[in-house]
Amino acid sequence: MTVHPFRTAFVLLAAVCLGPAAFAQASAPSPSREEVKAETKAAAKAGQLAPAGPGGTVEQRMAPPPKSTKTRTERKAETVAARDAGTLKPAGAGPSKAEKMAPPPKSTKTRAERKAETRKAVEGKQMTPAGEGPGSK
Repeated sequence: MTVHPFRTAFVLLAAVCLGPAAFAQASAPSPSREEVKAETKAAAKAGQLAPAGPGGTVEQRMAPPPKSTKTRTERKAETVAARDAGTLKPAGAGPSKAEKMAPPPKSTKTRAERKAETRKAVEGKQMTPAGEGPGSK
């Protein structure tokens, strides 16, 4: 493949001349700060501005939550059945108190065995250098 200097020069000249025109904005001037403030004030008086906070329309946010399809006695019966079956989860998102208080599992290797494994991994260049692991930037 040969490079044609005149063709390259023509393409560069066209890019320099037509490049700014491709990125130029439309000729309509942008509104001034006062005009924008006046438009916002008029929209606020007309009630057309979305209120701050969570999205959705005023009607959607002010609507009552959907009604349950089950009665209270049905929900209570399901809870009792789940408790009796042992499938009722404890309240809260974290581990139970017993899980928190349980001692950590004991290691099956001695300290010398762990150190030997680490030394072997370093010698075999299988260790990830500090700061280069997954999640580092």
